[in-house]
Amino acid sequence: MENIICRSAKKCGGCQYQGVPYEEQLKKKQKMEEKLLGKFCKVSPIIGMENPYHYRNKVHSAFGRDRKGNIISGTYEASTHHIIPVEDCLIEDEKCQEIIRTIRGMLKSFKIKTYDEDTGYGLLRHVMVRRGFQTGEIMVILVLGSPILPSKNNFVKALRQVHPEITTVILNINDKRTSMVLGEREKAIYGPGFIRDRLCGCTFRISPKSFYQVNPVQTEILYDTAIRYAGLTGKETVIDAYCGIGTISLIAARHAKKVIGVELNKDAVRDARINAKENRIQNAEFRQGDAGEFMVAMADNDQHADVVFMDPPRAGSDEKFLSSLVRLAPDKIIYISCGPESLARDLKYLVKHGYEVKKIQPTELFAFTEHVETVVLLSQKSQTDISM
Repeated sequence: MENIICRSAKKCGGCQYQGVPYEEQLKKKQKMEEKLLGKFCKVSPIIGMENPYHYRNKVHSAFGRDRKGNIISGTYEASTHHIIPVEDCLIEDEKCQEIIRTIRGMLKSFKIKTYDEDTGYGLLRHVMVRRGFQTGEIMVILVLGSPILPSKNNFVKALRQVHPEITTVILNINDKRTSMVLGEREKAIYGPGFIRDRLCGCTFRISPKSFYQVNPVQTEILYDTAIRYAGLTGKETVIDAYCGIGTISLIAARHAKKVIGVELNKDAVRDARINAKENRIQNAEFRQGDAGEFMVAMADNDQHADVVFMDPPRAGSDEKFLSSLVRLAPDKIIYISCGPESLARDLKYLVKHGYEVKKIQPTELFAFTEHVETVVLLSQKSQTDISM
């Protein structure tokens, strides 16, 4: 496979494996997984990508000015808030990048000033673009330092003349001195305020703050593996902890008796409930709250779950959650991880508390970076060997 070098690689720091041939990247990730996880059970060969370029369907760009006063957009240099200008990123969706370049070119004629973090003056802080891989729907989020965008209707009209495929434009207000990209307040100034995408045969509504995997092609492989490992027969009660907008919940619901998704983010829970209705899935319900506390309450009421899916953030789960999981004692746990180090730590806890690791499948979702997704099947040690 041709090895293309990114011009911004050394300064940006986003792609730790930039310049490393793709096959070599996969070997490095396989070796890391085997070193960290091989003591639990055999690690299957990593599932790589056919095309490792331009896979990210969510693109974020910070806006500012260089020393000469020129408007720039790009990414923050590692561990700083110094903006590295980026013209064409090799892992980000090309259409999303085009839209960001168009917006940058429009700012002068619309007299829109970029935000200055040092002084707190200026308006446009960030632009985020999300594209539905299957649907082609595109969301543009303009992150502003104050609530009013001058000539907003004309701005949207001019933007959509160049990119008519944009289906919604959202103003997000972030008026705090913070490293967070998105603020709390937002309003749609064009379109419905969300986009939809299709994944594993289900349709999902994605709001600005909703978590949705950034590499849809590989995500289908990841989730198909997770469902296969669960071995659902249509009789199971399933818990989907950290359920987000209900992706795994709704895919699993087609194979299980009942699925309960639990999620702290209220916007995500709202989207999950709407997604269930739109997919005509009636055997999935969604609760807003702490998944660990929910599982403890189930155990206290002598309720049982056959399978628990868990897909925590990169930092993994805390001991409080894991102890709740052990207390509920599902027959199988399907752990989807984006951090091999935290996964190794959590598996050690679960193995110590009555579980056995049966299968480990690394999957490539983040080419050119050190990150790797992994699906793990655990079952209670008392169970006989699971036939897949």
